[in-house]
Amino acid sequence: MAMHRPPPRSIAGILQNLGPGLIVAGAIVGSGELVATTKTGAEAGFWLLWLILIGCVIKVFAQVEFGRVTVTEGKTALEALDSVPGPRRRVNWIVWYWLIMTVVGLAQLGGIVGGVGQALALAAPLTDEGRVFNEVQGRRIDAQVESAIMSRREDVPADEASRLTLVRDAAADEARAMDEPPDPFLWAALLAIPTAVLLVLGRYKLVQIVSLVLVAAFTAVTVLTVFLLQMQEDWAISGGDIADGMSVRLPPERGGLNPMHTALAAFGIIGVGAAELIMYPYWCLEKGYARDTGRDDGSDAWVERARGWLRVMRWDALLSMFVYTVGTIAFYLLGAAVLGRCGLNPEKGDLVRTLSEMYAPVFGEWAPALFLVGAFAVLYSTYFVASASYARVCADAVRVFGVGGRTEADREWWRKFFCAFFPLASCVIFVFVRSPGALILTAGVSQVLMLPMLAFAALWFRYKRSHPKLRPGRTWDVLLWLSSAGLFLAGTWAALTKIGLIG
Repeated sequence: MAMHRPPPRSIAGILQNLGPGLIVAGAIVGSGELVATTKTGAEAGFWLLWLILIGCVIKVFAQVEFGRVTVTEGKTALEALDSVPGPRRRVNWIVWYWLIMTVVGLAQLGGIVGGVGQALALAAPLTDEGRVFNEVQGRRIDAQVESAIMSRREDVPADEASRLTLVRDAAADEARAMDEPPDPFLWAALLAIPTAVLLVLGRYKLVQIVSLVLVAAFTAVTVLTVFLLQMQEDWAISGGDIADGMSVRLPPERGGLNPMHTALAAFGIIGVGAAELIMYPYWCLEKGYARDTGRDDGSDAWVERARGWLRVMRWDALLSMFVYTVGTIAFYLLGAAVLGRCGLNPEKGDLVRTLSEMYAPVFGEWAPALFLVGAFAVLYSTYFVASASYARVCADAVRVFGVGGRTEADREWWRKFFCAFFPLASCVIFVFVRSPGALILTAGVSQVLMLPMLAFAALWFRYKRSHPKLRPGRTWDVLLWLSSAGLFLAGTWAALTKIGLIG
């Protein structure tokens, strides 16, 4: 009995069949947009707006080519990558690098669960040390923000500016003298265990829906904050700021930091990162795009079905690209307008507390509470969905590497194993490496280095695996080549930067 079904023709019908792209979007907002993007804005100011915009838009064309192979052939992403020409030892060279990237990806999940732990530790400290630590960090950051505002005004008395500097420096000295409290690590552990249980049992549909709704709401609040910021004289974003951001120039070093290092790491994980490019086809399979298309029987009916479901998949990818691009640009502008102007760089133990300052000019004393709810939503959504996605890809990898998972029952066992492994292992990593931002950016570097490989694979899929009657038009090919060139340049630049050939 045929399992296929006809594709929707109306826009309403297409919208009802979307989903994989939005799931992937829920997996990238926490690490890419909330942390890496705002950190780039804090370090570079407005100078790299152009790079962030390109990073969001450029990857979608490669994403569609990965999805095309899955929809028309029913192949998983790793199966398709394993067919790309090049050196192989048991599996393809790209699949081997994917394995390295995934091991490093545990660092990203560690940073994300660390961010969630910090948010919960700020909202509900579990120890007296945690409560005192929050107060000290709060005084330091508040004084630094006030000092930054005063420095931009000409009518501030010298003694007031000196007082704020003394308060800031005293709080900073007090914070450095304190040991980091255990609260974030306790909260991370308390979160990791039930997450593993939920994923293993498979009862995560409701959590996923709630998380995506909260992510959408918090992203909408962030976009609104950017608009409301224009009413604040001290924080408004000028046309000159946007012109600088779109001038395609590199930022100067500030405070001994080279913002390009952070920006290139961010490039790997904003929008659809290298990991999400590989995860996306697995969610397309679960959604049923390949099943609904059916096996290629050589008939014209199959071609029409495949063309229709590929149209749905393109809508899915492009709509999700629009959603996360708007959100990413809003996070970047807030990071540049508030954190960059204040000289605040979100990192280590005060990552979440520093990020909350982005909302203070608009929401005042309500900003920390609003941010903590939003940060928990987007970070936990990323932690949850990314763990589920990694589990699916890794369960398939066991089969592709030829070490197990041949039967459906075996694959299900491995899926459950990885569903438990990723949340728990990432929590352990955070305990030993207590810097969420650094963990996330490390994973970003590993992903940006894989982008040229995925660009090559996307072109291989387009010209060697595309069905003759389903090949895209010339305009799409031009955009795909531009996308591939951008991914190659980003990965090459990152590699040369890491080995020290460029600054």
